[in-house]
Amino acid sequence: MRVFWFRRDLRLEDNRGLAAALKQSAEDGIPVQCLFIFDHNILEKLEDKDDARLHFIHETLKDLNNELQSHGSSLLTFYSTPQDVFKELITEGKLQSVYTNHDYEPYAIERDHDVSQILKKHSIDFHTFKDQVIFEKSEVVKNDGKPYTVFTPYKNRWLSHFDEKQIRPSQTKKYFQHLIQKKNHKVIALKEMGFKESSIEIPKRVISKKTLEVYDKQRDFPAIDGTSKLGIHLRFGTLSPRKAMAVAIKTNKTWQSELIWREFFMQILFHFPHVVNEAFRPQYDAIPWRKDKKDFKAWCEGKTGYPLVDAGMRELNETGYMHNRVRMLVASFLTKHLLIDWRWGEAYFARKLLDFELSANNGNWQWAAGTGCDAAPYFRIFNPETQIKKFDKDLQYIKTWVPEFDSSEYPEPIVDHKFARERALETYKKALNKD
Repeated sequence: MRVFWFRRDLRLEDNRGLAAALKQSAEDGIPVQCLFIFDHNILEKLEDKDDARLHFIHETLKDLNNELQSHGSSLLTFYSTPQDVFKELITEGKLQSVYTNHDYEPYAIERDHDVSQILKKHSIDFHTFKDQVIFEKSEVVKNDGKPYTVFTPYKNRWLSHFDEKQIRPSQTKKYFQHLIQKKNHKVIALKEMGFKESSIEIPKRVISKKTLEVYDKQRDFPAIDGTSKLGIHLRFGTLSPRKAMAVAIKTNKTWQSELIWREFFMQILFHFPHVVNEAFRPQYDAIPWRKDKKDFKAWCEGKTGYPLVDAGMRELNETGYMHNRVRMLVASFLTKHLLIDWRWGEAYFARKLLDFELSANNGNWQWAAGTGCDAAPYFRIFNPETQIKKFDKDLQYIKTWVPEFDSSEYPEPIVDHKFARERALETYKKALNKD
């Protein structure tokens, strides 16, 4: 059989790798078995047994299986490591080729290398395709072939390379008769893997043109429902990036720019994998971060005494989402006001965010801390009070998430803004040997 391996592309329509597998089957008659692996290497690191993202993946796979069953096929699922799964399929003697889509994160690259080597030993082809971005790897680079590290020139080159053919959807439906005819597979239960359902609600996969038409005017105000909330769907591929980009081109250039930012950070991670654990700019690793667990706990719980910061953290803890404007503020507050390592904040967001994506999470945290590519300069320190006046002047967002605000129950600020600002400037200057 020919296998199509789902990863970050959980949809049947407009799926490049699946389309390629089905088209090949139309030529040689070898049917396609769709497969998903709950990767033990990833799941064992999840801290919460009711992880909302895993629950979302599980529900999505059940929907995918139902859809496949309507075409006489079904989804094969495993809870194991990819290496062991493919060794098992090889042992059974049924595997002829494997199709999947590219992934660009360091773990995924290593995993795919391991799988390709296992398959190669048995003369089994491993085919991968570009699917989760419009442009990947080194498709958008400088004239000298080096990757961009500043967004604006990257975006300009991206736009100069773009044409409509890049967002033409892949055809899969007309080839569904080449799916393997086996309807009896069921998706492994969460309980079997030691997990349970989450109560967190997942934003619907709806591209609201009404929202996007005014996205550039409303996206900075957290009390307004003015963002797409499609991050989780782009992250796990329940929404095709080509479909998202096609809508963005027609409705709002600012949203299109945000989609290009996503690809910018992906190519940064691909070309500079050291950013996972280190500063993009090595000199920033000299900053002596405070390892204050008490302050960090107050930040995590939304009890810093700075209402807009606290509102953002409480929204995150309760819903798995935080408004983008507030994300910048809470990240700046942790790294500049509290002088706590950006990696602590990045890890907390990675645990909580529904739309967590390693490249964007890392890129945005390093931007806020001043350590990354195209980062805010180290001396740019958001004033939490000024941010309220600019973006939540009627306190609607704050009162939604911090009901005890302006009462005796609300804590005093854990650090004075003026003191914190001066401390951050002095610490950064000294570490960077600035005059």
